Amino acid sequence: MKSDLLIPFSIGHCANDLVPIAMYILIPAFGVGMGLSPSEIGLLFMIHNLGGATTYLPAGMLADHVANRGVLLAATFFWVGFGYLAASFADSFWGFALLIAIAGMGDAAWHPIATGVLARMHSTKRAYALGMHAIGGHISEVIALPAAGLLLTIWDWRTAIQVLVIPTFLIGVLFLFIAPRVPRHVTTRPTRADFADIWHIWTTRAGLRVIALFTTYNMGLFAIITMTPLYLRTHHSFGWQDTAVAMAVMMLLGALAQPWTGKLSDSIGRRPLVIFGNAVAAAAAFVAWLSSSFVLTLIALGVALTMLVAIRAVLQATAVDHAGGREGTSLGLTFAFMDGFAASAAVLAGLAGESDLANAFLLASGFSLVAVILAVATPKGTRVTVGTAIAR
Repeated sequence: MKSDLLIPFSIGHCANDLVPIAMYILIPAFGVGMGLSPSEIGLLFMIHNLGGATTYLPAGMLADHVANRGVLLAATFFWVGFGYLAASFADSFWGFALLIAIAGMGDAAWHPIATGVLARMHSTKRAYALGMHAIGGHISEVIALPAAGLLLTIWDWRTAIQVLVIPTFLIGVLFLFIAPRVPRHVTTRPTRADFADIWHIWTTRAGLRVIALFTTYNMGLFAIITMTPLYLRTHHSFGWQDTAVAMAVMMLLGALAQPWTGKLSDSIGRRPLVIFGNAVAAAAAFVAWLSSSFVLTLIALGVALTMLVAIRAVLQATAVDHAGGREGTSLGLTFAFMDGFAASAAVLAGLAGESDLANAFLLASGFSLVAVILAVATPKGTRVTVGTAIAR
C-alpha cells in the first residue's frame, strides 16, 4: 500500500502543478501584452505565490488533524482548475493578480497534505519519498512549459490557460477513486498546546536558522526562474516556445535527480548536500551574470537551476527532521517560507533587472551564497522533536 501511493501522488502533483508551472511563461506573456515593466511582472509572480503562502500552513495542519485527507487532496484539483479558468477571463492587472493568487491557493493546499502523508508513511526514507513526489511536479515543468510556449504561438495567454486546465480536471475526477486509498487517522482538533509546540520548535535559534535557510535558498531559485524568460526574449530574441523549452531543459536534470539526492541525504545527512547544492548554484549564477557568451550563460543557468531543484526535497526533509513530528504542519510551514515569503525575490530581481536583466543572476548568486553560510552554521546531527530538544 505504501509504495502504491507514490506514483498516484506523483501524477496528482504533476496535474495540480501544470497551470501554476505554466505561469512562469504565461505571466511574462500577460506582462508583455500589457506593456508591464520587469518589476511589475515580478510583482505578479510575488502575488501569485503569496496566495499559496496563506494556504500552506492551514493545509499542513489539516493534514495532521483531519482523518479523510484523500477528500481534501481530491478537492484541490477542482479549486485549481476553476480558479485559473476564472483568471483566463480577467482584463486588468489587479483582476488577473487576484484570481491567480486564489487559484494558487488550491495548488498550495495539495503540497503539505500530500507530502505530509508520504513523510509519515515513509518515515525512514522521507527524502526519497518526497523526491519521488517532487518528480511529478517537475515532470509538469517538462510538459507545461513547452505546452504553454506552443499554445502562445497559436493563441493568446487566455486560451493557453483554458487548454491547460483540462488535464487538471481529468486527473481530479480520477483522484476521486484514489482518495479512499489514502491512509486515514483519528480526527483531532488543534489545541493551544499544538500551537505552543509549533511556536517552540520554530522560534528557537536553530528553528529560525532553518527558516532563513529555506527562504534564502528559494529566493535564489525564484530570482533565476522569474527573470530568465524575460532575459532570453530581451537579450537573445527567443520566442515563447524557445524560451519555454530552454527553461524545461534547464530544470529537467534537477527534477530527475531529486529521488537520488533525497536517498543520498537519508544516508549521509542533509547538511552536505544543502551546502554543496547552494554553493555550486551561487558560483554558476555568478558566471551567468559575468559572462558575455550566450552559450556559457545558458549552461551556467542550467547548472544553477539543476542544483537548486535537485536539493529541494532535501530541504523539505530537513524541515521534518527539525520538527521530529507533525509532518503536515512542518511541511506547510516549509512551503510557506519557500514559496511564499521567498517570492519577494521576484520583485527584487525585477528591480535589479530594470537596467540589465542579467543583474537578476547576480542577486540569485548572493541569495544562494547566504544559504551556504546558513547551512554551514547549522550544527551537525541535531533535531528538535515536538516540545523537546533531543540529540539525533
